[in-house]
Amino acid sequence: MLKEFRDFIAKGNVMDLAVGIIIGAAFTAIVASLVADLINPIIGLIIGGIDFSNMYVVLKGHVDPGTSLKAARDAGNAVFAYGSFISAVINFLIIAFVVFMLVKGVNKLKDAAVKKGEAAPADAPKGPTQEELLTQIRDALVKR
Repeated sequence: MLKEFRDFIAKGNVMDLAVGIIIGAAFTAIVASLVADLINPIIGLIIGGIDFSNMYVVLKGHVDPGTSLKAARDAGNAVFAYGSFISAVINFLIIAFVVFMLVKGVNKLKDAAVKKGEAAPADAPKGPTQEELLTQIRDALVKR
């Protein structure tokens, strides 16, 4: 059983998946920083300095105006944090767009490599077709 597990882990697909997950986690951290540190402040400037992360409605309890979301939660109040949801949607859309552009670029590189690979064999001398080889084998068997 241990040998089967080792063979399973050593397969290329499992290793490729592990590398993809690790790179994906690092990539997500980069994009999250891009959104939080660069894009959200720009969006905030465009719409009048609004910070989405501190937008909430108190469902139960009392919160003084201007209290941060963290402070409101820490005080034990029930809050409806719609600003966090808006930030999560913006993060998702940006990450999805960046991944789309990345996949599009990789596919373009693959297509270029395939076209290059197809051009090389066309220049190579042509060998016999499958039918010609089968005919030669048949003729050789008949002569015996």
